[in-house]
Amino acid sequence: MSTALPRRGIPDATVARLPDYLRVLTGMAARGIPSTSSQQLAAAAGVRSAKVRKDLSYLGTYGVRGVGYDVEHLAFQIATELGLARDWPVVIVGMGNLGRALAAYGGLSQRGFRIIGLFDHDPAMVGQLVADIPVAGMDALPGVAATGDVLGVIATPAESAQAVADALVSAGVTSILNFAPGTPGVPAHVELRKVDLATELQILAFHKMRRSGTGHWAQVAP
Repeated sequence: MSTALPRRGIPDATVARLPDYLRVLTGMAARGIPSTSSQQLAAAAGVRSAKVRKDLSYLGTYGVRGVGYDVEHLAFQIATELGLARDWPVVIVGMGNLGRALAAYGGLSQRGFRIIGLFDHDPAMVGQLVADIPVAGMDALPGVAATGDVLGVIATPAESAQAVADALVSAGVTSILNFAPGTPGVPAHVELRKVDLATELQILAFHKMRRSGTGHWAQVAP
């Protein structure tokens, strides 16, 4: 159902949308839907159909006129591109409310992420079970992180984030997702992505204001 083209660099914006497409396609496959059009995929993912077609073209994938995209095959292509054809081990540092919620989130295992360790610097937390996983002290991090291509998650308060980032890097972790406020410094070979809930809410507020036609921008002529 697709034509392979030579690989090209995929823009970060496209990579950011691929998980949404995969989520939609996985749902379609579960409902027994064999094929989908770019319009249907776009509507479900909340983007324009032209953007869907452009994004999928980076994978060397084009729909067949009158048929569309094969749902299972496209889902497999996207999962492979995202590195989800294998399980990725994950460690979470910080067992406050957020860390506990992340550890208990069943969607991680369903999408190819396996939590192999939970850590906290508080001795009172060590040994407690969170999502059936015993919390370990930070001194145990190097031994766990050395088991393979581990992804690290920082779920601590802002004042602890840099120390945790340093510990993860020292343990050999080169891919880190940071939920703490602020942006810890990491070496150039380490990729750090930040999840800023306040920023995301601000973006939502902007789009809600735009849809409702309120706010200062609505008073300004284009």
